[in-house]
Amino acid sequence: MRCFWRSGGQRAGFRWGTRGFKVLSGEFGPVPTTHSRARVATLCVAALSVPGLVVTGMLAAQPAAAADPAGYQNVRINEVTSSGDDTVELYNTGSTAVSISGWKMSDDSFSAKSFSPSAGTIQPGGFVTFDSPKGLGDSDKLVIYTSGGTVVDRVEWATDKAKPAMARCGGDGTGAWVTATAKATFGAPNAAGCPASLPAASKVRINEVTSNGSDTVELYNGGTSAVSVGAWKYVDGDTGHSAAKISSSDPSATSIPAGGYVTFDSTIGLGDNDSAFLLDGNGNTVDSVTWATDAAKPSDERCADGTGWFRTAATATLGSANSCSGGGGSTGGTGGQPGQLLGGGGSLTSGCEPEAPSGSHSAPSGTLAWPGGQDVTIADNVCAFTTSTGPEGRDVSGLAYDPSNPSVLWAVKNKNWLFKLTKSNGKWIPDPSWSATGKQIRFSGGSGEPDSEGVTVGGNGHLYVTSERDNTKNSAPKDTILEYDPAATGSTLTPLHQWDMTSQFPQLNTGDKDDANLGFEGVGYVPDSWLTGNGWTDPLTGAAYDPADYPLHGSGLYFAGLEWDGTLHVYGLNSNGTFTTFGTVATGKSSVMDVTFDAGTQRIVATCDNTCGETHTFMKVDAAGAIVPDVTYTNPAVMPADNLEGFALAPASTCVDGSREAVWSDDGIYGFGSKTSSSGHAIYSGTFPC
Repeated sequence: MRCFWRSGGQRAGFRWGTRGFKVLSGEFGPVPTTHSRARVATLCVAALSVPGLVVTGMLAAQPAAAADPAGYQNVRINEVTSSGDDTVELYNTGSTAVSISGWKMSDDSFSAKSFSPSAGTIQPGGFVTFDSPKGLGDSDKLVIYTSGGTVVDRVEWATDKAKPAMARCGGDGTGAWVTATAKATFGAPNAAGCPASLPAASKVRINEVTSNGSDTVELYNGGTSAVSVGAWKYVDGDTGHSAAKISSSDPSATSIPAGGYVTFDSTIGLGDNDSAFLLDGNGNTVDSVTWATDAAKPSDERCADGTGWFRTAATATLGSANSCSGGGGSTGGTGGQPGQLLGGGGSLTSGCEPEAPSGSHSAPSGTLAWPGGQDVTIADNVCAFTTSTGPEGRDVSGLAYDPSNPSVLWAVKNKNWLFKLTKSNGKWIPDPSWSATGKQIRFSGGSGEPDSEGVTVGGNGHLYVTSERDNTKNSAPKDTILEYDPAATGSTLTPLHQWDMTSQFPQLNTGDKDDANLGFEGVGYVPDSWLTGNGWTDPLTGAAYDPADYPLHGSGLYFAGLEWDGTLHVYGLNSNGTFTTFGTVATGKSSVMDVTFDAGTQRIVATCDNTCGETHTFMKVDAAGAIVPDVTYTNPAVMPADNLEGFALAPASTCVDGSREAVWSDDGIYGFGSKTSSSGHAIYSGTFPC
């Protein structure tokens, strides 16, 4: 719709575009550059009553465009090739499926055309591919639109940059755009095509945007060296706009120091339901962000700087560190969320009850930064662990990969539930062939409700679960390790063996349920071969550990983590129901929430949640034969400081390009708080070096 008027020699007007009304020319008082359809219709009608103004044309209202599907902003171009089939891959970073029926695409030379995708709906964490209806060139542009004409995402590349493919690296749907170093990976994660090292420019991120007045864009350099941006350009979601140079918007914005910021005011205007695309001096897309109505008011910011997902901020912090003081907001082109990027937009789906974290403390001295990727994704469906017992959906605690099948992840929920999880479209979901809703576990005799906190897979393939209480008598401790056969049928499992160590911890038996809740929190199976191969000294004999001295214990020992004081308690679990106590191991932490043995690093890993600053201590056998802390890492900075009680590292056999999966579980499904996209989710996924 257009509206023009004349006043003397002045001609003014507005045009309705895909993002709202824009001033075309002239003046009609202090008119902002972008208005809603209703607001400009009001201005046009108002013009009829202004003396001296003659309305020269007002087009009839057009039929309303098709509504954009829910979650469309979470769909991102993930990979594209201009070599051969001119194939495009889309990826859904969100937690819900998105219909792409009627969507279109264009390049830099033809108008939007329909395409034929491999599926009409993109599942959460899923891929859809299609061949471009028109060829894609060596130096070209690709724009994706909803059926209503809204720009979803776009990418541009210079000569040969899309051969064999141009792909996001460092997180499907979100990582930095780079030229693939191997063959294209259409329909699958991009990691196999990522180069060994990323260019310095790829560390620059759109960090904050505001469409509230000044239409300002902030860039952040998360790299270790300065990046020149004087020749870089930016453009909004209006495909009729030409890209503008950053330096023309702000002559001082020529270089971003390492860890520094550059801001500039957009000369092409930013509106509601808009986008910002950042291009380097060669025309390659560097980063992008798309936001909904009012999401960039007062601003839309990453949390944390340069790495996190975008959220609507309570206060703009242009030129300085983001406040992370707002709620969920939009999509962006950095790190994380094969599934859904941490901190993303959206509100909590009803049906489960988050529990805010408690007991946050700083990390131990000497703690190192997370050595893996800084991108983390939400890796389960919202409210996925809702069961018939206990607070809805909460209390997912221990995690353990199955060493015989690393595509299986075992999880325990405190209120006596065991889950077998498998991957589907990038998410860990309950395996429907085992139980789509988990299986209840009991103590020996089929009674009680184990307060199941930790889980590990023993050398015999059975599951060993720690419990600190019986939830039917939660003021009394019941520190036990229970053995279950995962092949057993039925919806309720009873233990093959049960070892009760409660009498060893009188400090927990005070009649106070809080004390009783500080017992066995995690457990890890440690093979005898590692203990003997590293020269562990048997505390019972003072000599080198000899498994033959304990003929009923199986092929390894079990290290149970005590939340009370952060110690590991070492046991041989005998087949006759007795156990051997090998003493304690100090972790240097005030608490332990999970324990795992990682064959990749050849270390025992003791994990603590926000009680110890979200840290993981890797334990080794020292020259004296004692198990001691080796190194402690924090979580990736983008993660929330919650009761993240479960932690596991994928076996080294799953390594791709030097990385493997790391997973965390949130005991309180709190995420970044109420109505953020992470609220209601329990499982997070990241990467760890091989």
